[in-house]
Amino acid sequence: MAVFQLDTHPGRSLQLLLFTDVLNTKELLLSMQMGSLHPEVAFFNASMVPDIFPILAAAHKTLLAQSQGNMLTRTLHSELIYNYSGSKHITESLRRCGITDNTQYVLAARFDCSEEELKAVRQLLQGAEVNLQGLEKRGDKTQIQKHYKITNPELEISSLGEAITCRIATRDAS
Repeated sequence: MAVFQLDTHPGRSLQLLLFTDVLNTKELLLSMQMGSLHPEVAFFNASMVPDIFPILAAAHKTLLAQSQGNMLTRTLHSELIYNYSGSKHITESLRRCGITDNTQYVLAARFDCSEEELKAVRQLLQGAEVNLQGLEKRGDKTQIQKHYKITNPELEISSLGEAITCRIATRDAS
């Protein structure tokens, strides 16, 4: 577990937890769709996340949208997944970068999480919590490159995380 203070938004933070061998993503997905997930949390397909930096860029963009009243999704945490995805299509974003019925490798993200909420998030996931350092080794580079349309020449001058962050930052500029 790691806590990141979001300096561009004083007093706001993002907690990240990484889980492997998760067995209950189908139930979690159903709870999210019904709006009964408590506490609210963003569940990422962790194989689509090569490192933490693009998640933090998406978190900044999410909090900015919230502060300006410009959120495009129903919840702060679904907005986080949407902003991470780099796509302008909400459903596609949630499907590609969020969890599916059979996702076993999950990155959980919660804004401004209290100790009590942190316990609740851990209890939601039926899997093994692992160190976030493992995230960089287990990303599905091929799927990430395909989703974000990242070319091999681009990776000669930047990392996968940097390429994703660039797309997150520029998605709304076109």
